[in-house]
Amino acid sequence: MIKFIPYPVVAGFTAGIAVIIFVGQLKELLGLPVTLPRHTPHQVAMIVTHLREVDWVSFGIGSVAVAVLVAWPRRWARVPASVVALAVTTALVVAFQLPVATIGSKFGGIPRGLPRLAWPEISFGRIQELMLPSLTIAMLGAIESLLSAIVADGMIEARHDSNTELIAQGVANVVCPLLGGISATGAIARTATNVRAGARTPVAGIIHALTLLAFVLVAAPLATHIPLAALSAVLLVVAFRMGEWENFLEMWRGPRSDFGVLVVTFALTVVFDLTVAVGVGLTLAGVLFVRRMEEITQIKLVTPESDLELGGDSIREKVVPPGVMVYRIEGPFFFGAAEKLEAALARHAVRPRVVIFRMRTVPAIDATGLHALEVMWDKFQRHGTQVVLSGVQPQPMKVLYNTGFIERIGLDNVCPNIDAALKRAAELAAAQ
Repeated sequence: MIKFIPYPVVAGFTAGIAVIIFVGQLKELLGLPVTLPRHTPHQVAMIVTHLREVDWVSFGIGSVAVAVLVAWPRRWARVPASVVALAVTTALVVAFQLPVATIGSKFGGIPRGLPRLAWPEISFGRIQELMLPSLTIAMLGAIESLLSAIVADGMIEARHDSNTELIAQGVANVVCPLLGGISATGAIARTATNVRAGARTPVAGIIHALTLLAFVLVAAPLATHIPLAALSAVLLVVAFRMGEWENFLEMWRGPRSDFGVLVVTFALTVVFDLTVAVGVGLTLAGVLFVRRMEEITQIKLVTPESDLELGGDSIREKVVPPGVMVYRIEGPFFFGAAEKLEAALARHAVRPRVVIFRMRTVPAIDATGLHALEVMWDKFQRHGTQVVLSGVQPQPMKVLYNTGFIERIGLDNVCPNIDAALKRAAELAAAQ
């Protein structure tokens, strides 16, 4: 289902997450002694309010990191700029004993050694208690991971394997708690950072894990000196690059409805969260899709004089028997277009003896379209009007047959083409 998320929704929440990451890192970049609230608009307000308290040393370290991140790839792209930026700024902080917040001063360092294996308490009552929260977390984790994979696909022009992603994440989330871990998902921020550093295959994730293991076992003391301003600078640059801001201009030039979906998804991601934004964005995109399909589907009366279609499928220069009316249905016949059938029939007060519905351009029909046909058939039955179907495609034919509609109108009244339908209609009209 994740693969069917429209591009304006993906582009909208990607840009929104970029803004969230960017704003969330300004506090550490500027060295502000505040605790940011949860939502981005409140964070912006607090940062603006405390701009006078900027720590210029932290800002200077962050600026050096940004300069390295921007300039380094232009000359030496093979070595990740983020690694160089962290190394340079950490060396500056240690060499000059600069008074800035570091991993060590903020979090007390990184624990060394591996956690112990611990088996959880398992009981039927505990399973009942945790079943619903577990399913909720699993669903949200799966959605966020696959959304992250979609963003990565766009950045590296590849296509992920959703089954592999979910199975691997599921196994990890079963094993990790046994070692004191918590549920994890594929995160867009980390994924985008990895891609911008040159990652192109799943091997990058393995290297990421091994690097963290090395830090835990060996390099934990060194990591304590990394300045938080430099880490923030890395995420700031990543956020700016992952936003793909040109999408706003491109979609503005396209259908305005898609641009509206992009803007709404973007705004809701920033103001609320990803879950709300994707839900509303998908709803809007779905409504717009139904509207477009409804506009495509047309049901109209055709005559030899009015038919503009050419070729053997046209009824031009064909004889339509007296008392026979021919309607052409074009496009998918589903709930968004079913009412058009009644409207098309109501425009003509004449009660024909036979009505031919040409369905060769109807690729699909749903339950609402089927219901509209059944209501139409019941009305025709009361007035003694027969129905002939022409050129029914496989999916509509299967639906009509399985639901018994074909049996009701008679299999002889389902014809392969318009010539056979006109011949059958002539027979039915003559018999009345």
